[in-house]
Amino acid sequence: MSKPYEVAASEVQPLSVLAPDGSVVNEKEMPKLTDDQLRELMRRMVFTRTWDQRAVNLTRQGRLGFYAPVSGQEATMIGSEFALTKDDFICPGYRDMPQIVWHGLPMYQAFLYSRGHQHGGQIPADVHVLMPQIIIGAQILHAMGVSMAFKKRGEKRVAITYTGDGGSSEGDFYEGLNFAGAFKLPTIFVVQNNGYAITTPFSKQTAAPSIAHKAIAAGVKGVQVDGMDVLAVVKAVQDAAERGRNGEGATLIEAITYRFLPHSMSGDDPSKYRTKEETAEWEATKDPLNRFRTYLMAKGLWTDEEENKVVEEAKNTVAEQIKKAEAAEKMTIPGLIDSMFEQTPAHLEEQKADYIG
Repeated sequence: MSKPYEVAASEVQPLSVLAPDGSVVNEKEMPKLTDDQLRELMRRMVFTRTWDQRAVNLTRQGRLGFYAPVSGQEATMIGSEFALTKDDFICPGYRDMPQIVWHGLPMYQAFLYSRGHQHGGQIPADVHVLMPQIIIGAQILHAMGVSMAFKKRGEKRVAITYTGDGGSSEGDFYEGLNFAGAFKLPTIFVVQNNGYAITTPFSKQTAAPSIAHKAIAAGVKGVQVDGMDVLAVVKAVQDAAERGRNGEGATLIEAITYRFLPHSMSGDDPSKYRTKEETAEWEATKDPLNRFRTYLMAKGLWTDEEENKVVEEAKNTVAEQIKKAEAAEKMTIPGLIDSMFEQTPAHLEEQKADYIG
C-alpha cells in the first residue's frame, strides 16, 4: 500500500514533517539526523538567506551579472543537497547555486559564473557538479547521461537534477523522465513548484492534478513534498537516493515552495502577476527558516546568538568571495580558446593566431 504522499491515480497531500508553527505532525517520517546535523541544516539555511540578500544587492550595484534569487526556496535547495553524499552528482538549473556551492564549488567561482567569466566553469576535479544550465530543461538530459554512466559502471551513486514548474512543461523534462523510467536509472528529479513559471500561474501550466502525477506515465516513482519543510525534503530525497542506489530506479519529487523575490534580477516585476498579499501571507505563515527555527529552539538546539553569528559569517564570506572574483584575471579571446580543451585543436590555434595577428 502506498504512503499518502506517493502519487497514485488519486489526489495526494504533500509530505510534511513539521507544521508551519514548527510542531511535529509526522513523527513516522522524521529523517534520522543527529542534533549536530539539525543545527548544520539551520546554519546553511540562514547563511544562504543572507548570501541571497547580499547577492541581490551586488547585482543592483553591477558587480554580478545574471542572478536568480532563492529566498523562500532554501528548504528545498538545502535539504535536498544535504540528503546526498559528496559522490553524488548535481545537474542544476540557473537558480540552483546554493546546492552546488554547498556541494563543494567555491563561492567565488559561482560569482565568476554570474559575471560571465570562463573560470566560473572550471569545476574542481573532486566536486561532482555541472555548472548551472541557462537553457531551461537541458540539465535534465545531462543528468540522464550521468546517471546512465553510474548504472553501467555499477556505482552506488545518484544524479539529481532540478527545474521549476515552468521547466516541467519543456520537452526535455518528458524525454528525461521517460529515459530514466525505461532504463531504470538512479536519477532524482526535483521540480521546485513555486507557483509561477516566471509570470505564468501553475494553473495554466498543466491540466494534470500535480507535476508528481506525471511520474506515472514514465514508470517512475512520484512523490509530492512540502518544499517549505526542510525535514520533509531531506526525508524524500534520502528515500529517493536509497531507491536509486538499490537499483530501483528514478524518483520525481515535486516540492511545493514559493520564492519571495523576483524570478531574476533581470527586469522581472512580480507585482505584475501576483499580489503583495499573497507573498506576504507565504512569508508570514510558511517561511522555511521560521518553521525550522521554531522547531530547533523548542528542542534547545538554536539561539538568536547563534543565528546572528551565522549572519555575520555569511556577510563576511560573501564580501571576501566577491572581491576574489573581481580580482580574477580579465578574460581574453586567446585565453578563452586555450581554456576550452586540454590540448587546443589545430583549427583553433589557427584562429587564435589570426586574432593575435
